Amino acid sequence: MKAVDREILRLAVPAFLALVAEPMFLLSDAAIVGHLGTPELAGLGVAAVVLQTVVGLCVFLAYGTTASVARHLGAGDLRAALAEGVDGVWLAVVIGTVATVGGIALTPVLVGAFDTGSEVAGHAETYLAIAFLGTTPLLVMLATTGVLRGLQDTRTPLLVAVVGNGLNIALNVLLVYGLGLGIAGSAIGSVVAQVLSAAWLVVVVVRAARAHDAPLSPDRAGILAAAHAAVALVIRTLALRACLLVGTYAVTRVGTQGTDVNVATHQIAITLWTFLAFALDAIAIAAQALTGRALGGDDVEGTRRLTRRMIRWGWGSGVVAGVGLAVASPFLGALFTSDPEVRELLVPVLLVAALGQPLAGVVFVLDGVLIGAGDGAFLAWAGMVVLAAYAPAALWAATLPHGLVAVWVAMTFVFMGARGVLLSWRARGDAWIVTGASVGR
Repeated sequence: MKAVDREILRLAVPAFLALVAEPMFLLSDAAIVGHLGTPELAGLGVAAVVLQTVVGLCVFLAYGTTASVARHLGAGDLRAALAEGVDGVWLAVVIGTVATVGGIALTPVLVGAFDTGSEVAGHAETYLAIAFLGTTPLLVMLATTGVLRGLQDTRTPLLVAVVGNGLNIALNVLLVYGLGLGIAGSAIGSVVAQVLSAAWLVVVVVRAARAHDAPLSPDRAGILAAAHAAVALVIRTLALRACLLVGTYAVTRVGTQGTDVNVATHQIAITLWTFLAFALDAIAIAAQALTGRALGGDDVEGTRRLTRRMIRWGWGSGVVAGVGLAVASPFLGALFTSDPEVRELLVPVLLVAALGQPLAGVVFVLDGVLIGAGDGAFLAWAGMVVLAAYAPAALWAATLPHGLVAVWVAMTFVFMGARGVLLSWRARGDAWIVTGASVGR
């Protein structure tokens, strides 16, 4: 088991650091743009929500590619692994091109949906119209990262993320303040950093493809197959994101305290939950790569053994995260706000979230295992069931005394609990264990 543990750590640690680095693009933009003024920062916030939604819905480019490449690697066919990876990159180019053209054309409509004042809307439109030019590079980064993860390489994406973020900060400072371009300079700097980061990853993948005589030209059948396999993961992602939106909506319906206090507290808690999810999701990324490789190599017993071991890792990581969050809960509020009401309300919310971390660790691992196995159809179905269970629970919780805490109880034990029950039930069965180089394509 020590060898298995070392392999999990070899993949998970760089994956975690890369996951933490990814949000730094927008965080560094916020830190720099924030000093221009509140309207500029608010405009960036609106634009960031739109961009994060578009890119978030395309996370299948990383997940699906990781699974398919890892399967071929396990089957000993590196050429086919890289060929499927290249198909995923071309799919990213196609989707990115459509998203870029559509996003730029619809920028005024997308910003207008937030009903902000004219000054904030103007800044949001300026940033978003330029930032959409980075959509294709961002999606290519997702796909190429998926290829490398499938090849069991999580270090290269980490290196690119670190260098890319450093370049983004330097360019932002230069363009925003050095050249006086304001919020437009921030968007330009981010796009340039994204283009160079994507180019770096493409060079690595292309070099590997050439070394193993894998085709680089777009293959229509391969791209369509990759798109078809992605549909289920898109449905899964939409369902899970809808759950989070329902939770936020439920918080706005809580009437025991001022809405601003509830929403602000919820936002801080979600931010901390998301950060901890990065740590737990790193094990899931290792699960995707290792499960795909084991099934591709027809190693059913090895797959079962890996799954059991990674569940233990997920549980253990969740316990550590939960204890750390519980211990730090009385002090974390001061990092985010000076409002005493928010600080006071944040403590019980974080304690509830802390209780759910071990469960979250197991859920993320099983999600990664089933993604690595190519079990997208089940994950899509499960996501819809979870949404159907969680939505009424969250809305009902908002009507209870201490409504915000009750909503978080629903999120922790209904949202994550329903996922845990469904994924554990699936993992105990045999339907997801499909061996061979290809599945779901």
